[in-house]
Amino acid sequence: MSATDLQFKAVLDTNIYIAAFAYPNGRSAAIWNAAVDGRYELVVSPAIIREMAKVLRRDFVWRDDRVQMAIRVVAQTARIIVTNSVLEVVRADPDDNRILECAVDGEADIIVSNDHHLLDLKTYAAIPIVAGVNLRRMLGLK
Repeated sequence: MSATDLQFKAVLDTNIYIAAFAYPNGRSAAIWNAAVDGRYELVVSPAIIREMAKVLRRDFVWRDDRVQMAIRVVAQTARIIVTNSVLEVVRADPDDNRILECAVDGEADIIVSNDHHLLDLKTYAAIPIVAGVNLRRMLGLK
């Protein structure tokens, strides 16, 4: 997969969404904006959207209307898939398993995370797990 091969499917970990929405001028925002611009196909599941909403409400004290707007923009940008897999790979952080389930069932080419639980795996089901900085490099982003 190279920067010229823009037909890849990616699953973003919740931490990428949170950083992109909470810090719109940050590095994760560049990853999100590349999805919005169609540079790659974004795949998400309802479980990932629920976790994103929960964190924005709880940790960033976003009002419900603002959370709903974030959910809408994700739903409009990404292909939403309903997962059938039930994985228990990451025992230290069970929410990370929802990322893996989405990637497997959504037939993703790559998982992007800044979470060491996922990054430590390096790959799952032949799907590379990379840090946000690596996807930015692939896409030629700053």
